[in-house]
Amino acid sequence: MKCTGSFQHHSDANTARILAALAHPARLRIIRQLACLDASCCKDIVAGLDLAQSTVSQHLKILVDAGLVRYKQSGQSSHYSIDPAAFASIAALVNDMARLCCSPETIIGETQALPELEIVFKD
Repeated sequence: MKCTGSFQHHSDANTARILAALAHPARLRIIRQLACLDASCCKDIVAGLDLAQSTVSQHLKILVDAGLVRYKQSGQSSHYSIDPAAFASIAALVNDMARLCCSPETIIGETQALPELEIVFKD
């Protein structure tokens, strides 16, 4: 198969670090939870997951270090929020990767809509 485009958004090491941050089920749940809120403290994130506070804090640190989640200290609380620009960059990166090997009619977003995702939070 011939390459149909270039792929130059990030260095390979940075790309791997960002994608690795997303490659864990708990971190994906955290991302989905944060995507529905403007900002959330760690305690509220822990309440929505079946994980210990220390585990959630470690996952949040990985997401913050990857630049996917913003962290802001506010008094005694730590507030976390999604970085929309980081996710737009990831979308462009994955789209560029798809363009390298896929014909335009098979790339999602080019000719078809993304499937609707259902977000379910644990009570």
